[in-house]
Amino acid sequence: MSGTNPDSAFTFLSQGALIQEFKVAGHNLVQNFPEAKFYKTHNNVYLGETIGRTTNRVKGAKLANLNGQTYQLAVNDGDNPNSLHGGLRGWGKQDFEGPKPVSRNGREGVQFRYLSKDGEEGYPGTVECFVWYTAGLEDGKTVLEVEYQVELVGDECETTVVGVTNHSYFHVNPNAPTTDGTMVILGTDRYLELDEHQIPTGNINIFPSIPPAGTSFTLGANEPAIDDCFVMDPDAPTSCPLDTRNLPLRHLATISHPDTGLHLEVQSTEPAFQFYTGDGLYIPEAETDKGVKIPARGKRSGIAIEPSRYVDCAGREEWRGMCKIKKGNLWGARSVYRAWKE
Repeated sequence: MSGTNPDSAFTFLSQGALIQEFKVAGHNLVQNFPEAKFYKTHNNVYLGETIGRTTNRVKGAKLANLNGQTYQLAVNDGDNPNSLHGGLRGWGKQDFEGPKPVSRNGREGVQFRYLSKDGEEGYPGTVECFVWYTAGLEDGKTVLEVEYQVELVGDECETTVVGVTNHSYFHVNPNAPTTDGTMVILGTDRYLELDEHQIPTGNINIFPSIPPAGTSFTLGANEPAIDDCFVMDPDAPTSCPLDTRNLPLRHLATISHPDTGLHLEVQSTEPAFQFYTGDGLYIPEAETDKGVKIPARGKRSGIAIEPSRYVDCAGREEWRGMCKIKKGNLWGARSVYRAWKE
């Protein structure tokens, strides 16, 4: 999918409705594989995937006091006893229907659909998810808009929990092995304080190792090392609607690199976002059907920026209003990615 400029184009795959290619001025800004098969065999780091049925972590891999019972989820968070990114085979590992060409909001786009059955990865209720990608050019910038919608369509239970985001790893110096030298501006310096198992304590603090919001800082070879949920709306547990798509877009992050002149700006209607500098990232080497070797990629070879609700809002009852849906509700979110070369 492209606009009028062939050097700015997008490629999406039905597995996970994932982003395989995000080209700007001839540069692909996302870590990827050249062939779809590798996303099934080499992608334990969620490259480009649509994350669901919930995002990030669920404490103890349990949903307590939901529909009057406790649901056991998959434990798949390394040494932590949590469920991560929807489980062992979350939505990023599932095959969506699509891409179906559509025109949405006056732009060329594609639609993906996935029906998640009751009990999949331990989650109650059958839900239907739509993902829309639309692309265009604005003031010389390549724009990708991502829209999510989830609805409870089954009769198996009264309520369930949902959350969706994208897990691309961005790299604005694509020919370099790491993101060293990348300049970052975040739209907030508030974050969710975490316990020893990467679960929020409930406190919202100022992040200690970066400058104030709106101030540029540079990623080095090892520091700062960040894998945290930054808060755009501290009142979200009581004020965030299930469907945020009609809320104003807010600036989450901008990354750029002086060696390439490439910039990426991320905006969203969501009240928080995970910012991950990829310190645990490892993508194993692979070989294509034509014998072309794809080298392994390692630590800090990409940056994840994941618009979302709060971490563990599915498991934490006082935050569950951000993600709990019943029949007749729509859960929705919208994010916009703008990229350009100076």
